[in-house]
Amino acid sequence: MNVLDELDRILGERRGAAPEDSYVAGLYAAGLNRMLEKVGEEASEVILAAKDLEAGGGAEELVKEVADLWFHTLVVLKHLDLDHRAVLHVLEDRFGTSGLDEKRSRG
Repeated sequence: MNVLDELDRILGERRGAAPEDSYVAGLYAAGLNRMLEKVGEEASEVILAAKDLEAGGGAEELVKEVADLWFHTLVVLKHLDLDHRAVLHVLEDRFGTSGLDEKRSRG
């Protein structure tokens, strides 16, 4: 089992946990808006960490912030009964397609 599959399994288990026992259960209990706020916060932290890295900071902080962003995005997907594999399939389908062509195809 890979990391994303294992995380997906754990996120599914946390859906039924008590909010006081699990950070993820607390997010589920707080609802979609709170989860989306966390995604926004983490995206902002990724931006700041990337700017810090470009200015001479360490890569470790950026990597940690990206991990936090991915994690919170996975929580949102699980909350909405979507599977991370669907995202991986979209990325896989884009192999061999120019990014410019793919973007144009979206209209």
